[in-house]
Amino acid sequence: MSEIQKISWKTKEVEKLNDSLSRQAVFGEKGTLAQLFIKRGGAIVRHSHVNEEYSSIISGAVKYVFDDREVVVNAGEVLVVPPNVPHSVVALEDTVWVIFFSPAREDWVRGEDQYLRKQLKAETFAVGAHRASS
Repeated sequence: MSEIQKISWKTKEVEKLNDSLSRQAVFGEKGTLAQLFIKRGGAIVRHSHVNEEYSSIISGAVKYVFDDREVVVNAGEVLVVPPNVPHSVVALEDTVWVIFFSPAREDWVRGEDQYLRKQLKAETFAVGAHRASS
C-alpha cells in the first residue's frame, strides 16, 4: 500500500528542460502532478500521450494548438485534454501552471520526454502546423 506524502513545491527541485521551460514533478502510482514554468514565446512541440491531461493556469496564459482549433487558457482556468489528442503549447505570457496526468507519466520517469527538451519559438506554431512526434 502507498504511503501518505506531503511535498512542498518550495523544496522540490526545478528541472530545466530548455531555455524557456522548467518543471517540478511529483509521481504517484496512478498519476503525475507537475508545476511548469514557461517563458513568454516558449513552446512545447506537438505531441500526444495516453494520459488524460488537466492543465490549471496559476499565472500567465498559454495557447494549446490542436489539429482543428486553438484554445487560450488564462490564469484561473482549467483545460482538460483527452488521451491521445495531438497538441502543442505556446506561452502567450510568462506562465506558471499546474498539470495533472492520469495515468502516471511513465515516459517522464524513464526520461523519454525529449519533446519537452526541444527549444522552440512560438512563431513556428499554427493550427495543424509543426507535426513532430514523440
